[in-house]
Amino acid sequence: MKERNKKKILLLNCAFILTAGGILLFLLNAPEETTAHLPKDEIHAKFHEIASKKEAEKNCTDCHNENGVAPLPDGHPPKYRCLFCHKRD
Repeated sequence: MKERNKKKILLLNCAFILTAGGILLFLLNAPEETTAHLPKDEIHAKFHEIASKKEAEKNCTDCHNENGVAPLPDGHPPKYRCLFCHKRD
């Protein structure tokens, strides 16, 4: 019975190592981040100071709408999660 438990433990350890190795390889081969960070300029300065991302995102559509100063390009992902991709430094 002890021999069977040792084999089971060895098999589980091998499965864990293979899974962890696969995840590590997947993460190491991930592409680099290409999305622009939130600009550090006078216009966006107030968004860097707001602690809550969701609170800061409420103001993005003031300028980034169809008729705004800087409309979003066609095919842009959902407009309610700006700081998910455009990270603050």
